[in-house]
Amino acid sequence: MQSVAERPALLGNRWQEDWSALADPSLRTQGGDTLKYISLSSGDPKTYLSLGVNLRERTEMSDAVAFGLGSSPNATYLLKRFQLHADIRFANYWQAFVQFEDAHTLGKQVIGGADRNSRDLRLAFVAYARPLADGMFKARVGRQDFAFDLQRFLSLRDGPNVRQSFDAIWAALEIGPWRFIGLLSQPVQYKDGHPFDDTSNRHFRLNILRVERWLQGGGELSAYYALYSRDNPRYLDAVGNERRDIYDVRYAGQQSGVDWDLEGMAQRGRVGAKDIDAWGTGARVGYTWSSALSPRLGLQVDAASGNRRRGDGTLSTFNPLFPNGYYFTAAAFTGYTNLVHIKSGLTVKPTTELVVMGAVGFQWRQTTADAIYVQPDISLPGTAGSGGRWTGAYGQVRVDYAFNANVTGTVEAVHYDVGRTIRMAGGRDGDYVGVEGRFTW
Repeated sequence: MQSVAERPALLGNRWQEDWSALADPSLRTQGGDTLKYISLSSGDPKTYLSLGVNLRERTEMSDAVAFGLGSSPNATYLLKRFQLHADIRFANYWQAFVQFEDAHTLGKQVIGGADRNSRDLRLAFVAYARPLADGMFKARVGRQDFAFDLQRFLSLRDGPNVRQSFDAIWAALEIGPWRFIGLLSQPVQYKDGHPFDDTSNRHFRLNILRVERWLQGGGELSAYYALYSRDNPRYLDAVGNERRDIYDVRYAGQQSGVDWDLEGMAQRGRVGAKDIDAWGTGARVGYTWSSALSPRLGLQVDAASGNRRRGDGTLSTFNPLFPNGYYFTAAAFTGYTNLVHIKSGLTVKPTTELVVMGAVGFQWRQTTADAIYVQPDISLPGTAGSGGRWTGAYGQVRVDYAFNANVTGTVEAVHYDVGRTIRMAGGRDGDYVGVEGRFTW
């Protein structure tokens, strides 16, 4: 728990920051601190208003978007994202948070749903958190975002220009090592026609019941059931209203230099007249040496089902839900559908501010009857039912540097060497370079 005697850290989820520590004038040591803590009650330091800003600028260069099979195979463009928020804490247990966003692109010819969100409302919710005798109760109502675990399937979608928000009711009960979570939500559908035009509607829903248990030794075991429903999506072998019953289990932890994260998901239900029988799984394990550079050697294995046979009454294509598009690499060449993926990497920290990672990855299709998929779950034309299982291999280098608490930078380069199936469909090898700068206040 954060001590009131410490200056708070800047977090990815800005609403989780607690700036009440700046009620102590001696901690107001940086420019702008008068706006990070604005007292709203002379007698209660926990009642205050805090303002903040996020700015992200990213240049991306790719010579083979969708392996050259897209409508704009070569691309160099700039992604710009500016966010301004206000956070009010009051009446001991209450919080009101609102965040506005202006996200747009320069030079990008093909605009997707996660590229632009000009002058719109990204988050707006009221939260309540109250300690109990042996735990804590928390609730949020309104437009919010959430993520679970390594964000394989339910993510903040921080890689693309527009993060994924939900209009939701969320509640959690924490008792000792247990945590119980329930939520009802409708994903926000982003538009770019005019300011404040984003909407959510009953035609797209995600509801979850989740339980978590902290284990001795620092491990965590969690499981959840989710109901995912969407009206009239289109798959290669199914069209119609979609209802997926989702069952997910995860075990993660670290001990004596070893870290691990294992997750498996089963999906059942129906799309139109077809039954759903799909699955996905992922594992990350690594070992970190307590020596100079703090090297970590890691191994990652992922797999997700594809459709086994067209016209058989069953859809086996795995739905990655709301995935982290940069789970494999920032280049986001492939998606988490009809996939077998093995990746090995080495991470070193020459200084506390610098992190360098290099990795190689290998990918196959789970079944040749289904297509090769690019992010998020778009099938590559000409690959379904054609060629072999081998998709390709890639090399990745990433450098992260923290200039200070407010400014960070990232450079990532990826080369993807495609297999015969993609070449037969008219695709080619791909090279990607991304350069990103972030300012957080």
